[in-house]
Amino acid sequence: MEKGLSDHQSPEQSSMPPTTTSLAYGLADEHISGDPSRKHLVSSGKPPLYLREESPSAPTTQRTSSPQMDQSDRIELTQLPALQRGDGRWAASLLIECAAAVVQKDAARVQHFMWMLNELASPYGDFDQRLASCFLQGLFCRITGTGSRQHRVLCSAAERQCLFDPMRKMMLKFQEMSPWTTFGHVAANGALMEAVEGEFRVHILDVSSTMCTQWPTLLEALATRSDGAPHLRLTSILVSSEEAVVKVMTEVGARLRKFARLMGVPFEFRLLQQPELELLDVATIQPRAGEALIVNCIHSLHNVSERPPPSSSSSAASPRDLVLNTFRSLNPKLVIIADDEADLISRGDFMSRFVEAVRYYSLFFESVEESFPRTSNERLMLERIVSRKIVNLLACDEASISERQEKSSQWVMRMRRAGFALAKFSDDVADDARALLKRYKEGWGYTNTDVGLFLTWKEQPTVFATSWKPF
Repeated sequence: MEKGLSDHQSPEQSSMPPTTTSLAYGLADEHISGDPSRKHLVSSGKPPLYLREESPSAPTTQRTSSPQMDQSDRIELTQLPALQRGDGRWAASLLIECAAAVVQKDAARVQHFMWMLNELASPYGDFDQRLASCFLQGLFCRITGTGSRQHRVLCSAAERQCLFDPMRKMMLKFQEMSPWTTFGHVAANGALMEAVEGEFRVHILDVSSTMCTQWPTLLEALATRSDGAPHLRLTSILVSSEEAVVKVMTEVGARLRKFARLMGVPFEFRLLQQPELELLDVATIQPRAGEALIVNCIHSLHNVSERPPPSSSSSAASPRDLVLNTFRSLNPKLVIIADDEADLISRGDFMSRFVEAVRYYSLFFESVEESFPRTSNERLMLERIVSRKIVNLLACDEASISERQEKSSQWVMRMRRAGFALAKFSDDVADDARALLKRYKEGWGYTNTDVGLFLTWKEQPTVFATSWKPF
């Protein structure tokens, strides 16, 4: 296993030149010099799809200090999955003990821990307070049976604020401050450029939740290709049913077309709305003879259920497997998947799922803590995204849960069953990933394995990227 983590910028290097993505989404009016090196693939960023409901002001009330827990209040956790301790963090331990009391239906202990969390948590405080605030809402909704209703309210509020300009600002700030989402873009673009070498008609089927922020740097790289830019057709599959998101993506498409003209790349863009991805009809993709097809899935497939419908037989394929089978039927030249390295699949064991969620989102909150100031509106937006995800994961009924992450090892088995073989990332792509991390604060790293590339935060895996070819 190869590791890479070095040469990060110093804390003083807080300002960075505008990326290709920021220029493209700023209207694409600026001239960008064409450098044929691979550095174009590193300037990409992939911001999140969601948007915080409103910009909160700082709270005026002060939280009390942490009350001391008597030993009689502690719950035996030796049977739970391991969670790292000993770093002075209190939120994870307290949350897990509260969740255990909920599972045990111990009303007195639930009330005790919920009171403690309510006193300590704050969406404007430090790492522990913010983590506790998000999970407290999820636990409260689960206890009161209001998860589905609360999640609908949160999503409805977010949709009302779903406008291009505020979302663009959040995107660019997030990609500037964290590689959490840009890592998959850089790995995917590097592998894609190698796969389409010598091809003059390329079709990308983009099944991602990243609002096409991956593509400006790819367009720039294609424009500087030594044998000339190919004709690029981009089909963006939108799995959201919200009309506000459709409007935003329509604006994104218009700006991509303008940027492609600026780069001199023949370009077609098509938006295809398909909320139930497993029902995707191959005919709607409109394959053309002579095109090299690439399927690109960035932080999206975990929203497709891994369970067969309740009414189907036990041997029926799950929606997730149906999607992969559809991809295989297209005979693509390459399939790229990047997603969260977490196991949040619900198998009836709420406690295991809760502990894994606390572990995984602790990494997110800690990395954000060290990258964003506490008063950053973009940080508050991102953390409200996580709050909605946690309510969905912990408190919604099984059929409504969309946060169904699997670890890379589980995806490997699924992809092989669907008829794909691993296509290991080249050393050049790994170098691109290393170069990307130099833009960010110390703590980020990556590992290069036989499975793929893994983004790490303080040596803990957060995101995986893999590439596949049909066999």
